[in-house]
Amino acid sequence: MRDVRQWATELGFSQIGVAGIDLHSAEPGLRAWLDAGFHGGMEYMARHGAMRARPAELLPGTASVICARMDYLPRGAPADWAQREAARLGDARQGVVSLYARGRDYHKVLRLRLQRLADRLAAAIGPFGHRVFSDSAPVLEVELATRAGLGWRGKHTLALTRDAGSMFFLGEIFVDIELPADVPVAAHCGSCSACIDICPTRAIVAPWRVDARRCISYLTIEHAGPIPPELRPLLGNHVYGCDDCQRVCPWNKYAARATLPDFDERPAFVGASLLALWRWDEAEFLRWTEGSPIRRIGHARWRRNLAVALGNALRVEGDAEARAGLAGALTEALRSAEPMVAEHIAWALEQAGAE
Repeated sequence: MRDVRQWATELGFSQIGVAGIDLHSAEPGLRAWLDAGFHGGMEYMARHGAMRARPAELLPGTASVICARMDYLPRGAPADWAQREAARLGDARQGVVSLYARGRDYHKVLRLRLQRLADRLAAAIGPFGHRVFSDSAPVLEVELATRAGLGWRGKHTLALTRDAGSMFFLGEIFVDIELPADVPVAAHCGSCSACIDICPTRAIVAPWRVDARRCISYLTIEHAGPIPPELRPLLGNHVYGCDDCQRVCPWNKYAARATLPDFDERPAFVGASLLALWRWDEAEFLRWTEGSPIRRIGHARWRRNLAVALGNALRVEGDAEARAGLAGALTEALRSAEPMVAEHIAWALEQAGAE
């Protein structure tokens, strides 16, 4: 595996490890989470159910899983990046996109490089059965990563490591070769509850248990319908994803910068005003999100999210001219908006009179 680790580093991965395929001990927790309905509208999670904990059912012949970590904190992120992100969230006129989504779509980056890693291994040892994944199939990624020694599961349910926090992506290569499994690392969350306490919607209902139906990342990305009215004020100016639980995690003071330019921040998603983002028509949305994970939610959901953020800004904005600009932009768009977006625009305009 020493050569494989070196090849992985050359391809931009920060760490790799090997996990076995016996995940039966994870099945009860997965089933309890699904039975509680915490997966929300992500029906594919229930549809595949236990397959997530049975790698050999997903890919027959699988004997081991090579797990990989790729850091994504932008290369230019300053030392005080967490404080700067907090300041952006405190400026109601800005639209805040999750850090991981400000660059290129990680699905494409990881899958391509995982395949290259598999190709190099095949060139060294001969052809073997394999398949690469990165958040693209019914895979228990964090469970596998923790078993492969890449970190431990934090109370926010994300993988954490002492030398890089949680600002990284995970990917896997399922292989039909039996490899020695790595040793899991000990957990180091202790009594800390920072991630639980900061969550605006209280989506982390207990340590290591997230109700996706309340999670801002789920609501702004995975959820296809109207955002529940009672949760809209809690979204603030998050317009795609949420980093709050990671931003306050003490271990993320060690968050590692990406080694690839793919995750550099696109200027359009850094410090952009809500009104500037609101002015994008569908063609502009497609142009600015080319190669970005944001594109997959489509223009209508993007407008839905922005409408909620504009309503939240309208509720707290103290400058009369700024309030008029926000209300005017919403009112103008209401005339031609499709029904779901129109509902959120109407709600946003009502916030002008809310306390």
